[in-house]
Amino acid sequence: MKRYIITLQAPDRKGLVEQIANVISRHNGNWLDSEMRHFDGLFAALLQIEAPVENWDDITDALACIDDLSLTSSAALLTNKPSYQLNYQMVANDRPGLVLEISNQLHQIGINIEKLSSQFEPASHSGIPLFKAHFQISATTQINEDDVEQALYALGADVLVDKMS
Repeated sequence: MKRYIITLQAPDRKGLVEQIANVISRHNGNWLDSEMRHFDGLFAALLQIEAPVENWDDITDALACIDDLSLTSSAALLTNKPSYQLNYQMVANDRPGLVLEISNQLHQIGINIEKLSSQFEPASHSGIPLFKAHFQISATTQINEDDVEQALYALGADVLVDKMS
């Protein structure tokens, strides 16, 4: 058994996840982890599966036969997990380049972004466009929470940051 990463995109429709799961199951694959979203009529997914090496080509061929589904895939690179991880939630006024600013600030203090989930939505009372994000960060050495918060608050007076448990 080997682990693989698959990215998928298709026009969203009923039964699509079932079709994908059927292909993986039919070829003795095991669905380990996934993130799936619907964006403006499109289904997008990132999957981690485990499957027998001899079945891998059959899995990708069968997935490619699903109508209008595009995919990329590769063998997973198994690495040691970082020793230190923290989760944060952030809200700021939306602006172009904000994710670049966040990633630059964290990179400068030796932090890796492992997971990022973000949303764009208007503020409930004012309608001002907001950027909301949940992210998991990691480092191989102890993370100084004050350094993380200072780096994120340096992005502007509009930034709110909460460390999640």
